[in-house]
Amino acid sequence: MRTGVVNLPLHGGSAPPWLFRRMARLAGEIVDALVYEHGQEEFLRRIADPYWFQAFACVLGFDWHSSGATTVTTGALKMALSPETHGLAVAGGKGKTSGKAPADILACAESFSLPSCKANELVRASRMSAKVDNALVQDGYQLYHHAFFFTERGDWAVVQQGMNESFARRYHWLSDHVQSYVEEPHSAICSQKKERSVLDLTAQASRENRKVTLDLVRDGPSHLRFAQRSLLDFASCGSSPVPEFSLPRRHELVALLDIDDAGRKALQMAYELQPASYEELVALKGLGPKRIRALALISELIYGARPSWRDPARFSFAHGGKDGTPFPVDRDTYDQSIRTLQEAVEGARIENKEKYEAIKRLGRYTGNH
Repeated sequence: MRTGVVNLPLHGGSAPPWLFRRMARLAGEIVDALVYEHGQEEFLRRIADPYWFQAFACVLGFDWHSSGATTVTTGALKMALSPETHGLAVAGGKGKTSGKAPADILACAESFSLPSCKANELVRASRMSAKVDNALVQDGYQLYHHAFFFTERGDWAVVQQGMNESFARRYHWLSDHVQSYVEEPHSAICSQKKERSVLDLTAQASRENRKVTLDLVRDGPSHLRFAQRSLLDFASCGSSPVPEFSLPRRHELVALLDIDDAGRKALQMAYELQPASYEELVALKGLGPKRIRALALISELIYGARPSWRDPARFSFAHGGKDGTPFPVDRDTYDQSIRTLQEAVEGARIENKEKYEAIKRLGRYTGNH
């Protein structure tokens, strides 16, 4: 099982109807075979694997890797999958269609005869996965596509995509792996392109920051206003007889002061609700990326609870690439990987051979007695 993130060149346009129809038909046949041979859960595991998903998109007709591989492939799957035939459903989609995911989930959950509590859990999983990748992993990619896959038993996977000016980044989730929505919910994040600075509030290193942020909100908006005033005074004390240093015209500190009237109302509502956990806080309506970021920075600057600023993406190449991208092939690591695999396979063969010979000896012994 491998889930994570893939970076792709941003690409416009659309698949021609004659090709898309064939994509949907081929996708349906592949899923038919996969579910028949391995079951619905295996389909979810594979769709949550960024490498398998990319290979699947290429089989359907993509001859280059671009953002369209995500949107068109999930669109073909949504057309091809039948809850009645496959026991699988796809909710959401691209643009405004992504906002229809909760309604899609509830409709398909009813056809699966799932209890209302399970259907509501699926809706929450859809909303939280989207909010986490948009607000807690602030890597500069705005989500515009969200596809939620689930089975008749209520297992689920998510394939969603965000974009910046030049690239798209695809995020994969699998329900089997998610122990917490707000702490490292991805089992692996794989990408060729790493961003220089990413506020990753899902990192284990951000745990203390999440705790302090929750305490701040529980203490009430008055404490936050005091913290903002204190930081504003600190930022404007240019005449103070302390060592002088220069700052850019606009920088991270300004984000602390960007909590507007709507933000203060959201924080007041959060205070009144007294969320029991950071996950409950993040789930509240009105707490988007800007306000969550402001709270994280206040927690760091006032109380020293530093969040992670490392991009959680990791390179997708284990040994490098033949043309030196993203780095030259590491021959020693490559050879070690080969030796490790050879030893593992040979060890398994020897073990199986010993078991086989022992069974033969036991058979001869029981035959003679």
